[in-house]
Amino acid sequence: MSIQERLGEDIKSAMKARDETRLGTLRYAMAAIRQREIDTRRALDEAEVIAILDKLIRQHRESAAAFAAGNRLELVKAAEAEIALVSSYLPPRLSDTERDRIIEQAIGDLGAQSLKDMGRVMNRLKDELAGRADLSKVSQEVRSRLGG
Repeated sequence: MSIQERLGEDIKSAMKARDETRLGTLRYAMAAIRQREIDTRRALDEAEVIAILDKLIRQHRESAAAFAAGNRLELVKAAEAEIALVSSYLPPRLSDTERDRIIEQAIGDLGAQSLKDMGRVMNRLKDELAGRADLSKVSQEVRSRLGG
């Protein structure tokens, strides 16, 4: 079952259970996916859906940090609950050793030797690691391995 199908089924079950908090979060995620489909005028593949959900999680983390800075603890808890719910639709995260192995393999396969090759390496890794690893950390790791 695809992520979109799971979201649709979970929206129905949240409606039946009258779980407004969960329903709102799931509808927001589904709306973001549908908006991208409308913008691109085509159905999205799983990697694109994962990228959208990953972006939503980043936005919620930024919101939680802002709420924490403003001492709004109830809003921090709500944002963390939304992060946990959306994260449950993503594939399992890679361990650091698995992530490092994939980075090493990509660098080796592409013959990357300097920072000039970083774009090629990141383009390859972006699709493979989307939703499974924090791409900002991957970028830092690639940069350090290529001598940056």
